[in-house]
Amino acid sequence: MKQVLFLLMSNLLVFGFAQPKLVNANKEVELPFKAGEWFKFRIHYGFFNASYATLELTKDTLNGTPVLHAKGYGTTTGLLRWFFKVEDHYDTYFDEKKIIPYWFIRDIYEGGYTKNLEINFDHHQNLAHVNNLKNKKQQTYKIADSAQDLISAFYFLRAFYPSKKLLPNETFSINMFFDYENYIFKMKFLGKERINTRFGKIQCMKFRPYVQSGRVFREQESVTLWITDDGNKIPIRLQADLAIGSIKVDLEEFKNLVAPFVIQFN
Repeated sequence: MKQVLFLLMSNLLVFGFAQPKLVNANKEVELPFKAGEWFKFRIHYGFFNASYATLELTKDTLNGTPVLHAKGYGTTTGLLRWFFKVEDHYDTYFDEKKIIPYWFIRDIYEGGYTKNLEINFDHHQNLAHVNNLKNKKQQTYKIADSAQDLISAFYFLRAFYPSKKLLPNETFSINMFFDYENYIFKMKFLGKERINTRFGKIQCMKFRPYVQSGRVFREQESVTLWITDDGNKIPIRLQADLAIGSIKVDLEEFKNLVAPFVIQFN
């Protein structure tokens, strides 16, 4: 569980692919989110309600600059918590228009494993300054243009992926930096699909994030993601086949959306 809790919620990291078309952020867009937006996701492992995760967006300032502040929290619940306690906290502060991160915080407890990292992004010099608070070690890494962190990528993709121009089986990618490494996150558009949810029937865009097969995921194409086909672009469902078992993530609650949440009745 510890390797997939927030990877599943906030997209998935991929190594070593020939890079497909990069998502272009050099344009003015009407953002599909706003301060006050809040999500709660329920994560099922097999037949168990294994955990939940929340994601909240607020206005904030960082070094005198207005930013958006996203706060993510994930925890195991019920019987699983007795055997494997998870308390994960993620924060990212990112530019309101460009949706690029300035400061990322990862403070996690996962079954006795802990990590407490801060990453300061310098997009002018394409550098990431990583501060390991647990080991009291600081390092600097070269990053790609407009590199995203694990949480800011969630908002960047909602804002800038070319939803109106995508064709079935078309792929796109973004640059990411996570912990100490650069990644390319790649995703394929599968088409549109209407799915049944706890809210009713929802028209969605269906995607295939590419992941590393092996210890966590069964195959490179083990994950399927459904995004609402509306002005909110909400990830409403995710399914993944793991090396052992499967995971299903469903949106359970939401607040303060930008656009109407459209439920279809026929």
